[in-house]
Amino acid sequence: MPTLLIGADICPIGGNRLYFEEGDARSLFNDLLGEFEQADLAVANLECPLIEKQTPILKTGPNFGEAPACINGIKQAGIDILCLANNHMLDHGPEGLKSTLDTCDRAGIATVGAGENLAAARRILVKELKGIRVGMLAVAEQEFSIARKDSPGANPLDVIDFVRNLREHQNSFDYLIVLLHGADEFHVPTPRIKEICHFMIEMGANSVIVQHPHVLGGYEEYRGGHIVYGQGALVMDEAVYRDLKSFHEGFLVKLRIAESASSTMEIVPYIQSAPVPGARRMGKERESQFRRTLEQRSVAIQDDAFLQAEWLRFCEANKHDYLSSLLGHSRILGRLNRHGFVEKLLHNRKALLRAKNIACCETHREAVETIFNQGLI
Repeated sequence: MPTLLIGADICPIGGNRLYFEEGDARSLFNDLLGEFEQADLAVANLECPLIEKQTPILKTGPNFGEAPACINGIKQAGIDILCLANNHMLDHGPEGLKSTLDTCDRAGIATVGAGENLAAARRILVKELKGIRVGMLAVAEQEFSIARKDSPGANPLDVIDFVRNLREHQNSFDYLIVLLHGADEFHVPTPRIKEICHFMIEMGANSVIVQHPHVLGGYEEYRGGHIVYGQGALVMDEAVYRDLKSFHEGFLVKLRIAESASSTMEIVPYIQSAPVPGARRMGKERESQFRRTLEQRSVAIQDDAFLQAEWLRFCEANKHDYLSSLLGHSRILGRLNRHGFVEKLLHNRKALLRAKNIACCETHREAVETIFNQGLI
C-alpha cells in the first residue's frame, strides 16, 4: 500500500532562503524530514519561481523570485514532485517559468500544473507506485499566472476542461489527486470552492487538496473521496504575516492508497517559520489543541448555512476594498473609501449597478477578461 505525502506552499524567502540554497533539509524540515523520507511519493507546491535574473511582471501583490540554488533544500528533503499551478509562477514572466522548469528538471524533480502552453500545463502526471497508477492534476484560479493556448503559465481552474481532461485520460490512472490553488487568503472554504471540490469528486477525483489560503479550512470525506480545504503554508517566511499566528500553523496530508483505489488519510500538524528556519512538529499540548480546532472547523463546514454566513461576514468586512479595486480607485481614494465615502461621493446608484452588471453577467465579464488578456487596453 503506497504512501503519498502532500505539503502545501514552499516559498524560499526571508530567513529560510539561505537554508534552501545550502541544501540544509534538516534545518528546513527538522523532525518532519522522516515523513518525507518514508513516503513513497512526496509532493509540495512551489510558490516562488526560481530565476536567473529579475524580470518582474506588473501585477497586484508581491513578486516572488529566488535563485535556482534554492532547489537544493527541496531536493535534499526528498520531495519528488513540485506543483507549479499557483498565483506566483509567472511573477517573472515566461523567462522565470522556463528557468523554474529547467531547474526542476536538472534536479530530477517532476513538475505538474504549469508549462510552455495550456496543453503542457493541463497534463496529468502519472506515477506508478507498487502497481497503482497515481495521477496528479494541478489547477489555479485565474490571476496573473495563467497559461493560454499559445503562451506559458499555470493550468487554469476550469471545470469544463477538468471534466474533458478526466474523460480523455481516465484510463491512464487508477487514483487521481487534484491540487487546487485557490480561495481567498485566510478564508476557506468559500461556498463556491466547496461546490467545486464536491463536483471534482463526483466526476472522478479521489482526493482534492486546496492550497493557497494559508489557513486551516477543515476537511471532509465526500462520496468516498478526501477533500482538504486548506493546509496552511509549509515553509514560507513572509514578513507581512510574521505576527499572524495562524500563518505559522499547518499540516501535511498523508494518503495510503489500496489496490482497490480506496484510501485513508492522516494529518501531520506542524509550525513553520516561528521561529525560522523551517517547519517542525508541534508540541503535544499545542498539537492536541490544533487537532480539536481543526476537527471543530471540519464539522462546522458541513453546514452550508454556516458556510454562507461566514462568507457573507467576510464580504461585509471587505466590501469597500473590493469595490475600490473594481472601480479603479487610486491608493489614496482606496484609503478614503474604507468606509464607503468615495463610493457615495463619486458613484451614484446607477454607476454601481453598471459595475455589478459587468462583474456578474457572464458575457460582460468574458468581454472584460478578453480586453485585458489580449492587451486591448
